[in-house]
Amino acid sequence: VQLQASGGGSVQAGGSLRLACAASGRTSSNNGMGWFRRAPGKEREFVAGISWNGGNTFYTESVKGRFTISRDRDRNTVFLQMNSLTPEDTAVYYCARGIGSYPAREGNRYDAWGQGTLVTVSS
Repeated sequence: VQLQASGGGSVQAGGSLRLACAASGRTSSNNGMGWFRRAPGKEREFVAGISWNGGNTFYTESVKGRFTISRDRDRNTVFLQMNSLTPEDTAVYYCARGIGSYPAREGNRYDAWGQGTLVTVSS
């Protein structure tokens, strides 16, 4: 499977972006999906995850109430709607396919990764 992330860009604080992650190749709609990010000089961190059918989602504490993960199984695409962005959200964002049907916070629970899309938030 190949994952292609898109939608990154530069915005001012308080703005919004919508990231998309399109899967191609040997796709499966039975896998959980996740978004991670790596800020400059920091470790990669989990951002949001969604179960195979979209029925379960969870987020890292810092983005709760601001970010929303969703998926369109027919289009093999996962989205991350990001609102009320702050400079602390500046990072390269990666989508990833979970090994199981439900997402996890640990990166080693994912077996395919997109190339990343850069989000820059200015104050």
